Amino acid sequence: MRPEHGDRKGPPPHGENGERKGPPRGGLPEETRTLEEIGGYMIGDTAEDFSLKNVDGSMVSLSDYKDAKGYIVTFTCNECPFSKLYEDRLIALNNTYAPKGYPVIAINSNNPSNEKEGFEAMQKRAEEKGFTFPYLVDEGQKLYTKYGAVRTPNVFLLDQDLKVQYIGTIDDNSKSPEDVKVKYVENAIAALEKGEKPNPSTTKAIGCPIK
Repeated sequence: MRPEHGDRKGPPPHGENGERKGPPRGGLPEETRTLEEIGGYMIGDTAEDFSLKNVDGSMVSLSDYKDAKGYIVTFTCNECPFSKLYEDRLIALNNTYAPKGYPVIAINSNNPSNEKEGFEAMQKRAEEKGFTFPYLVDEGQKLYTKYGAVRTPNVFLLDQDLKVQYIGTIDDNSKSPEDVKVKYVENAIAALEKGEKPNPSTTKAIGCPIK
């Protein structure tokens, strides 16, 4: 049964400065393809480690986190309204769960030919928002196809053995953190902490297509 999401289907609201805060016009934000159709990782698959450049110039791999119990690998970007709506929640997730062994690792796989998604723009965004997690560039746009990431944001929760335990959205209300009823990522981590399998283990990613 598909979970109910709090995303409006009507025209997106505007902020005081005219910036759109809601979903982009044109096309539905919810991914309609199945994981099989997308062709990336499935639940239980072992993810491939990577070495990607962080906004501070260092190279980051999952293997760098020696005491990790899991990883909140999140494909996101600079400009997607959904990614912007989840930035503060990603910071909160990392601040809460990185000390418990579950760091957020954010990755931007959008084509850097769009200057607003390029490395310098990523550095600026990370500084403006005060990201407490690495923000990595998927050079050559190779990693997101291996993972099967399709929207921004799109989370892959891995356990300490890099096995994929949850794929999907962060929670059930992109627009309003105050109105979230189901925190999918947090619930999935709680299940792993109990030695259980996350339920649900997959949800539909909601956001802008990676391009």
